[in-house]
Amino acid sequence: MPSFILAIDQGTTSSRAILFRPDTSVAAQAQQEFPQYFPASGWVEHEAEDLWRTTLDTCRAAMGQAGVKSADIAAIGITNQRETTVVWDRKSGAAIYRAIVWQDRRTAELCARLKAEGHEPMVSERTGLILDPYFSGTKIGWILDNVPGARARAERGELAFGTVDSWLLWRLTGGAVHATDATNAARTLLFNIHTGQWDDDMLALLRVPRSLLPEVKDSSADFGTALPEFLGGAIRIAGIAGDQQAATVGQACFQPGMIKSTYGTGCFALLNTGDTVVASKHKLLTTIAYQLDGKRTYALEGSIFVAGAAVQWLRDGLGIIATSAESEALAEAADPAQQVYLVPAFVGLGAPHWNPDVRGALFGLTRGTGRAEIALAALESVCYQTVDLIDAMRADWAGAGGKGSNGAGKASSRATVLRVDGGMVASNFAMQRLADLLAAPVDRPVVKETTALGAAYLAGLNAGLFPAPKRFADSWRLERRFSPGMEAATREHKLAGWHDAVRRLTAP
Repeated sequence: MPSFILAIDQGTTSSRAILFRPDTSVAAQAQQEFPQYFPASGWVEHEAEDLWRTTLDTCRAAMGQAGVKSADIAAIGITNQRETTVVWDRKSGAAIYRAIVWQDRRTAELCARLKAEGHEPMVSERTGLILDPYFSGTKIGWILDNVPGARARAERGELAFGTVDSWLLWRLTGGAVHATDATNAARTLLFNIHTGQWDDDMLALLRVPRSLLPEVKDSSADFGTALPEFLGGAIRIAGIAGDQQAATVGQACFQPGMIKSTYGTGCFALLNTGDTVVASKHKLLTTIAYQLDGKRTYALEGSIFVAGAAVQWLRDGLGIIATSAESEALAEAADPAQQVYLVPAFVGLGAPHWNPDVRGALFGLTRGTGRAEIALAALESVCYQTVDLIDAMRADWAGAGGKGSNGAGKASSRATVLRVDGGMVASNFAMQRLADLLAAPVDRPVVKETTALGAAYLAGLNAGLFPAPKRFADSWRLERRFSPGMEAATREHKLAGWHDAVRRLTAP
């Protein structure tokens, strides 16, 4: 009997494939980076073919490492960088323009105009989102208006749109399936999160032809079959979720009030709100956490555009470290008397600020500031941004009458445990500093690849290899808990300095 699940984790800087056993242990994994393109200030692009090529290569490599054949794999699960937008020709399968990445800000002027015209209340009520270049809808419009003949071709039904999951699904199935799941659909600005359908008013507002759009399915569902020519045999595709929702599933955050935060290129925190659609009063997003058996589970989400990317900037932009791992040792060696703050608004600020125009800055520099202090500021910037997100989430959840993740007390209590995952959580220093600044425990799981695990679980659930959510939650295992140890006065002083830096940067 097939006993493996192949998880495809297509991210912003690399593609990965991980083979999971039924006990959720990792049998093999492979990873490949691909180029990033920055053709103008605030623009970020990928070659769509790079996403497909590296995905296929890593799947083959992981299977080769484990000695696993297609017949040994029960199903494939896909998780993906969300909002990144691909438009392709239905006949040739070729993208008509590079993939426009979620970080891209080229449609900021359009979003500002639509907001000034008073459209945002309707947008937020229907989609749970705000008018921001982050989301796919305005990216689609830009491609249709800037690629010669694209809009006319779209109107004739010759083109298809998809987030990266849909693009990979189309390629894996040889163009037989054009679909997505509810979590990815909910990030397009085109999907009504209340009805679970594409919204005609949003399509009209953003001038997106309905013929472009994929079918929307449950997160655990039949998504067709990968052709034998790709992986040596036909394999079912049975689960899809956007990366942050997949991490929520992988962290077993199935109970309302539970919070997870993922640290990759950006940082994304989700709070499960169950069947309650919570409208944020703190500029957070209302989104779909997952959809199973036709039932939508909702979440509040806060998005930070730059987390691990700040460490990459230290390495690739400033050249003060050779590897990302060096940032931890440097930060530990920093002079504690210096208060250097990095506001990493390289592509604007996400929640709870949502300012697409502001750019990054360093505050508090002295002649004594060196590599160590800048490295510390980069790591702490991720922690400070997380504090802002979690505080906003707690306030919104408490305002909706929600309880904490332990089922007791108000959600605004700083005792709420935060489950973390992603590449940055390997840094003990960063996670301890996060717990200190949050004044709350931070839990790091045994299985750190929770995004891929979530995709694997959704596929394995449909394939009958994994149990129902409650039993799966029982299998979640803690690797280390980071408990807060910073003095309250120190914490408040540091947070005040951060908030002052953000105010100075964002003041009109």
